[in-house]
Amino acid sequence: MQKFILSIDQGTTSTRCIIFDQSGSIIASDQKEHTQIYPQPGWVEHDPQEIWINTVQMINGAILKAGLNNKDISAIGITNQRETTVAWNRITGKVYGNAIVWQDTRTDRICNQLAETGGQDRFRASTGLPLATYFSGPKIKWMLDNIPGLRMDAEAGQAVFGNIDSWLIWNLTGGKQNGIHATDVSNASRTLLMNLGTLTWNHEICSMLEIPVQSLPQICPSSSHFGYCTELLEGVPITGVLGDQQAALFGQTCFNKGEAKNTYGTGCFMLMNTGTEPIQSKFGLLTTVGYKIGNEPAVYCLEGSIAITGALVQWLRDNLKLIETSDEIESLAATVEDNGGIYFVPAFSGLFAPYWRSDARGIIAGITRFVNRGHIARAVLESTAFQTREVFEAMEKDSDVNLTSLRVDGGMVKNSTLMQFQADILNVPVQKPLITETTALGAAYAAGLQVGYWQSLEELKSNWKIQKTWNPGMPDVKRNELYSFWKKAVGKSMDWID
Repeated sequence: MQKFILSIDQGTTSTRCIIFDQSGSIIASDQKEHTQIYPQPGWVEHDPQEIWINTVQMINGAILKAGLNNKDISAIGITNQRETTVAWNRITGKVYGNAIVWQDTRTDRICNQLAETGGQDRFRASTGLPLATYFSGPKIKWMLDNIPGLRMDAEAGQAVFGNIDSWLIWNLTGGKQNGIHATDVSNASRTLLMNLGTLTWNHEICSMLEIPVQSLPQICPSSSHFGYCTELLEGVPITGVLGDQQAALFGQTCFNKGEAKNTYGTGCFMLMNTGTEPIQSKFGLLTTVGYKIGNEPAVYCLEGSIAITGALVQWLRDNLKLIETSDEIESLAATVEDNGGIYFVPAFSGLFAPYWRSDARGIIAGITRFVNRGHIARAVLESTAFQTREVFEAMEKDSDVNLTSLRVDGGMVKNSTLMQFQADILNVPVQKPLITETTALGAAYAAGLQVGYWQSLEELKSNWKIQKTWNPGMPDVKRNELYSFWKKAVGKSMDWID
């Protein structure tokens, strides 16, 4: 009897469930958006209960569409928005409020206070990360300092913390009825609390942030046995867990040192496999765990994280009403030949890689009377490609590897105008795989390897096939001129917040 792997992809804007077969092809999927909550400027929240309810609905929806039942599923993989942080009570099952999303900047003061001693790179040697509002650790400290009763419950062993992967694992494996509190190395490496070398919680940093270590999840390999589902998909094991960007790297089969991918979603995330030794970045990138397969050594990555890419298209749609659907941006951008001299720096939550400037804010530079809606649409798309080039260059400097191509995935890769401009501004071919749902696929691969559904990384590599390649065709003079203006615009976005 043919069996399948079920993958839960819990992202920033929606939850998806996708069922894959042995060739990595999609059998069925279901997807639902969840509410984006903005209580005040700089704050971004999600309702964890809504996410859990949606997850249950999407699992049932995908199973129903495929005409399957739990006996047809070999294993479950989970991939998730990474730094988004949840606090809940393991006795009652209730959350202590909304999840604080990775884009949220309320922990700016906490990060600045910690940086007063030792600077922004105070914890980089241990964690691979700078002090930034992006990561989970400062969010947990904010919760403990600001939510009444939470610290007392955490110290008593009742309140626990986790990224969304931990919240889903706990609920799927029984919740308040002995649910398992666990995470994988890739998610743990995004907390600012894990030691990159030992793959364990750093007790010294936890102590500085006044976070009880016992409230944090157990850290497991990405491909390992996390536990069995109870009521929903009863008896099916959860055997693969990866943060979304590491999952996309895995799904793109970037298993060799020097291979890189870029995911175009709410934000943009470029990861390069650097092998079994972590490389400390000198050019504003993050050092992170890519994945760990069972007892094998962990594989590390350099990562360039860009906060706002696809989210800028949503902002154009929802806040400015310039377009009615996100897909319309390509046809609007096609009404003009170029950007009309304008550059859009979307530093809505500050600038992430390679700058890490929380004082920056979004700007449109170079506006004249000539500029129209089409130019704004094109500048929005181009900002994604420009930000990617900045990360691309930093990655080459840190790794001493000249990237000869870039594997791409995510929702924005269907935008051919963007992908062609990306190839032009990078001056390397951009390759889109046949299966673009690489985030969900990566989690499925990790799960399937653990239960023998797939036998080896080589077998997974044989599944990867190119659907389309965009080759660069822009003259060097033009490329350099555009990039020079972009860098000037980025400089203008800084020092906005005192």
